Amino acid sequence: MNAVERKAVTALAGVFSLRMFGLFLVLPLMALYANAFEGATPLMIGLALGIYGLTQAIFQIPFGMLSDRWGRKPLIIFGLLIFTAGSVVAALAESVEGIIMGRALQGSGAIAAVVLALVADLTREQQRTKAMALLGMSIGASFLLALMASPFLDQWIGMSGIFWLTAVLSILSIGVVGLFVPSPMQNASDPGLKATKRYFLEVLRDAQLLRLDLGIFVLHMTLTALFVVIPFLIIEVLAVGRNSHWQVYIPVLLVSILLMVPLLILGMKRQRTIDVLRLAIAVLGLGFLILFAGGTTASGIVVGLGVFFIGFNLLEAMLPSLLTRIAPGYAKGTASGIYNTFEFLGVFIGGAIGGLMFGSFGATGVFGFCLASSLLWLALSVSGPKPELRDSVTVYIDPHQSGGANAIERDLRRLAGVDSVTVLLEEKIAYIRVDDENFDPKQLERIDGVASSSR
Repeated sequence: MNAVERKAVTALAGVFSLRMFGLFLVLPLMALYANAFEGATPLMIGLALGIYGLTQAIFQIPFGMLSDRWGRKPLIIFGLLIFTAGSVVAALAESVEGIIMGRALQGSGAIAAVVLALVADLTREQQRTKAMALLGMSIGASFLLALMASPFLDQWIGMSGIFWLTAVLSILSIGVVGLFVPSPMQNASDPGLKATKRYFLEVLRDAQLLRLDLGIFVLHMTLTALFVVIPFLIIEVLAVGRNSHWQVYIPVLLVSILLMVPLLILGMKRQRTIDVLRLAIAVLGLGFLILFAGGTTASGIVVGLGVFFIGFNLLEAMLPSLLTRIAPGYAKGTASGIYNTFEFLGVFIGGAIGGLMFGSFGATGVFGFCLASSLLWLALSVSGPKPELRDSVTVYIDPHQSGGANAIERDLRRLAGVDSVTVLLEEKIAYIRVDDENFDPKQLERIDGVASSSR
């Protein structure tokens, strides 16, 4: 990446991770905090935890589409202002209903799709995969740091103070956007990066993509449901005070990361990727099985949490990468929008069902629900053939060259390692799916009408 790209990606990664850090900070504490209000029920606690996922799911794609018309930076700043307002409402809330309203307002500032689009606008095509990877790494780091820092911050400033902190972080993010993120001269020329109605049904009907969508739904549904009950069990079973929960989370997270890394490295080998994915789902289910069977014992809670986080961290890293390898190049934006919508819906459903199950059947009921969900996902992942993991190459064409677009498409199909070709004449772009082991990009130089290409 050049200096401008590094500056833009670093700033946007900072904005995204600061915002997600604020959301993740409340995850280990929300159930305990909401429970302290008079009239709180398990369902209301679950809604307080997961309601932001519903508003995120509702506004994610509309924010992205509006940014195409009004500009990326104005929409990001607008979304951060909404998030700030939601944080203030939650900080001042004197009832569990007020917390729910604040969290819903936080989620309404759904800037994820806009940030991703702006990253695409400000980076060259050949650097875009690296930029997206850095963004994903920053989100993962913010999740881990938030879980570790949350109990410390709760001890110093309390839950209301944490909401004020998230408001301050959001304001700082607005400053970063205004001062350090350049304004793109134009939106990214690749139409496949945008979420559109044109390919919506095609993406939803793709069985392989639907498995990933349902997978991220289950992953975040079970994560949210888990944190409806885990904070209470740490106090009741492990006899660890609210301000000392870091003594549980930090060792569990660090050990789970160390055990996860070798599996992640193995999963990078294409022939092993799907096997490792299925193994990670099985590990996730094993964690819930341990919690279901031994959730009333200290060892059961600690070991079950550790096993869960091995599977969770591995899946959180693998699923977005798989999405880009399976989605057709011309519909990556649409596939990503649907994927993110499923993810946030999972957060909302997990909070609601987790609260209902906790109120009706206790912690065992929640763990049983999570176990059944993960087993259903595992069964879904092993059904049907393994997906062929291919890379998408964007080819910019000149259809007015001798022979025209039909000749270009024919010549592209003949290249070694090319599985499929999709030509969009109006955009002067062709998308090709390639097998990396057999495809040499230099072949493209021999085709008349191909101006350039990128991954």
